[in-house]
Amino acid sequence: MAGMAALQGAMASLSISTPGAASVSSFWGNQLPTFSAPSYGLKRWERKKCKPNSLPVLHKMHVRIGDTVQVIAGREKGKVGEVTRLFKHNSTVIVKDLNLKSKHKKGTDDEPGEIVMIEGPIHSSNVMLYSKEKSVASRVGHKFLEDGTKVRYLVKTGEIIDSVEKWVQVFKEGSSE
Repeated sequence: MAGMAALQGAMASLSISTPGAASVSSFWGNQLPTFSAPSYGLKRWERKKCKPNSLPVLHKMHVRIGDTVQVIAGREKGKVGEVTRLFKHNSTVIVKDLNLKSKHKKGTDDEPGEIVMIEGPIHSSNVMLYSKEKSVASRVGHKFLEDGTKVRYLVKTGEIIDSVEKWVQVFKEGSSE
């Protein structure tokens, strides 16, 4: 009987905590680490700790506004178009007259409702830069010219993409709209 009472007293002195508590004590009194919810199966942005009011992460992209690109994957595979808009927060681009989707506009008192075709976004990994002269899609490379300016070029053809004349034309078209 005395042995049973001693065993009950020893068991009562052990603290048994519920799962999910801040700390769990072991038999020897050491603190054991507690584990949070598993992070597998979650997206990177769900796992990554960010400040609540922080700015979105802007991804670096290999295409710019005004580039001619060829779609290499998806429903529009093989088609060529010009980039009109970039969305750096989710790495998508809008290509002129590609990936058309129907948008139902609600009617007002003055105008009836209608169905409008708009261009949908395409992920930047699904487009490659396209050479109009050689009619071939290529990866983009970066190099420095003799005057020290860094330019983008097509790896297959060696054609330089960035030029002052092209950017002047893009800015003029953008300001006129």
